[in-house]
Amino acid sequence: MKTIADFSAVRPDGETVSLADRLGKVLLVVNTASKCGFTPQYKGLEDLWQKYGERGFEVIAFPCNQFGGQEPGSADQIAEFCEVNFGLSFPLMAKIDVNGPDATALYEWLKDQAPGILGSKSIKWNFTKFLISREGVVVRRFAPTDKPESLEKDIEALL
Repeated sequence: MKTIADFSAVRPDGETVSLADRLGKVLLVVNTASKCGFTPQYKGLEDLWQKYGERGFEVIAFPCNQFGGQEPGSADQIAEFCEVNFGLSFPLMAKIDVNGPDATALYEWLKDQAPGILGSKSIKWNFTKFLISREGVVVRRFAPTDKPESLEKDIEALL
């Protein structure tokens, strides 16, 4: 059975990192955008990271421009926006596609492991969240409307 350890991600500087390094941590993987109605969730995600990071929790954000063109900037522009407006300190990866023929293998796996409502696999919008156990297994998918603070009970259960 595949786990998060079977995948890699690309940092904004182009460096590929193995997600095997994240085994042993509880992860929240999120597709994000800077010009979205849900963008204020960055604050809640940062709060979760600050609250639980020392206990082995990490947020990994993947900017995505597939929903309404709401993430048009370059990697540097995205990082600057997130730092200036939300003081983001958790990992922000390179911009990716989460749906369609160019969707990353990681997101194809996430969608297979935790389908959405009525079994739909596609990501419907920015700020869809996937909670992953210390063993690298997808535990739950959360909708864009689920605020980060509403995930605390689920995160604590895995920590």
